[in-house]
Amino acid sequence: MGGVGIPDRWQRLWAPHRMAYLKGENRPLSGNEVTCPFCEIPRKSDEEGLVVARAEYNYVVLNLYPYNPGHLLICSFRHVADLPDLEKKERDEMTELAAHAMTVLTKVSKPQGFNLGMNQGAISGAGVAGHIHQHVIPRWSGDANFMPLIGQTKVLPRLLEDVRSELAAAW
Repeated sequence: MGGVGIPDRWQRLWAPHRMAYLKGENRPLSGNEVTCPFCEIPRKSDEEGLVVARAEYNYVVLNLYPYNPGHLLICSFRHVADLPDLEKKERDEMTELAAHAMTVLTKVSKPQGFNLGMNQGAISGAGVAGHIHQHVIPRWSGDANFMPLIGQTKVLPRLLEDVRSELAAAW
């Protein structure tokens, strides 16, 4: 049994930057549209906001807390919470952007698969429940290793800025 400063056989990877996310950084208070990060991002430059592409009703942005390199979010420009709240043209464009994101990620990163999904409502795991967004997550064999399963830490081999630049150029 090891305590602080007492040698044991466990290796530790400290990731204090994760505390900001765990404490709610960039998550709006319930019903507070002023602090919604998905409303703020489009007001920034693409580089500053990590925006890969902008369309008419939605934009594509790198997830600030990615599961894997290239983890994208497709966000509506309108601040609406749920899929039924979107107009058909917004939903259709979101689907088209997800398909195109898969094509671009395949070209740039050559993933072996994808996870696509939406968490509707805070109870389902949505970090920003008040603003609809769809996840497009590239997957590779072995990408879910012991670090996230046991260490509750994700090791990402690429900087967000570098991934954004490559994906935006290929878009």
